[in-house]
Amino acid sequence: MKVLGLCSHPVEAAATRYRLVQYVEPLAERGINLTVSPFLSRQQFGSLYQGEKFLQKAFGMWRPFLHRLAESFSIGDFDLLFVQREAMLFGPALFENLYRIIGKLPLILDLDDATYIRYVSPIFGKIGSFFKFFGKIDNLIQKADAVVCGNSFIADYVEKKGAKAVIIPTVVDTNKFYPVEKNNNPPVIGWIGTHSTFHFLESLFPILQSLATKHDFILKIIGAGRAKIELDGVRIENAKWSLEREIADFQSLDIGLYPLSASETMSHEWILGKSGFKAIQYMAVGVPFVMMPIGVCAELGEEGKTHFNAESKDEWYNALDKLLSQARLRREMGASGRKHSLEYYTVPVQADILAQVFRQVLQKD
Repeated sequence: MKVLGLCSHPVEAAATRYRLVQYVEPLAERGINLTVSPFLSRQQFGSLYQGEKFLQKAFGMWRPFLHRLAESFSIGDFDLLFVQREAMLFGPALFENLYRIIGKLPLILDLDDATYIRYVSPIFGKIGSFFKFFGKIDNLIQKADAVVCGNSFIADYVEKKGAKAVIIPTVVDTNKFYPVEKNNNPPVIGWIGTHSTFHFLESLFPILQSLATKHDFILKIIGAGRAKIELDGVRIENAKWSLEREIADFQSLDIGLYPLSASETMSHEWILGKSGFKAIQYMAVGVPFVMMPIGVCAELGEEGKTHFNAESKDEWYNALDKLLSQARLRREMGASGRKHSLEYYTVPVQADILAQVFRQVLQKD
């Protein structure tokens, strides 16, 4: 079986990396050849979210657009179309429909986030929303032979639209993401995210400042997209996100942070669709964490054993205070998280489910 996997972003994007690329080898072992085809190149992706030269970046979209057109001539080589969110970063579902019709291919859609919910880009604002064509996801759901969903909230939405939903959480390769010995002094509290989610971390700044009056710790921030971050009384280590350093950054932490909250650009419904992936990464490397239990996040791990849940400021303070005060507790919770990860969130198990979905759709077709 030959499957064409379409996505907007290259391997540097977590969705591409963990929903498509990491399954290439496991699927090959199961007799399925998955070819991953991103819309944007690595260079274009690297410059896309730098808030300048909008017209230049928009004009640069002609190259990947022509690549998609050229790709349509070889669509007959494939048996199945697997679309991770969307085939093109903007516009309607042009290539999804074109490939499906020309190649007479069944379509499987992959949704790891609630991309069907309208939001305002913190970089491109309302003009970005205008070109995003949010309604195309609903259109693709209705035309898909099956929809692979990152969590139960997305699956419920898909089923209400009349489509078949299969839940496959976003996981990591636990042979690569694993705990390491560390002797951080002082302990390191960390957050790893993107420019668009940095405001979640900012909501914790007053709490971290209060903790810094009692504890000595380092706040490690990765991927915020800010050249300089300062917080009175808090020692900060601020670095750009790096694909090569991603796993080591997670492994280096003593305590992980996973704040989530609705904002002007991200609604509560959009937050509910989040996959909880950061929690799965923390558990895989044996790092205890504190998390806002919204949506699927309330279902991940074992609260009080692998992590602490926190909603109010006092709950966040008390949970972090406890972890900072007790190195033994950090080790025990980290070990529990690793065990939980190996039991519930491994690539081979999810690859079996994905391969089964592919085969069932082809047989039905």
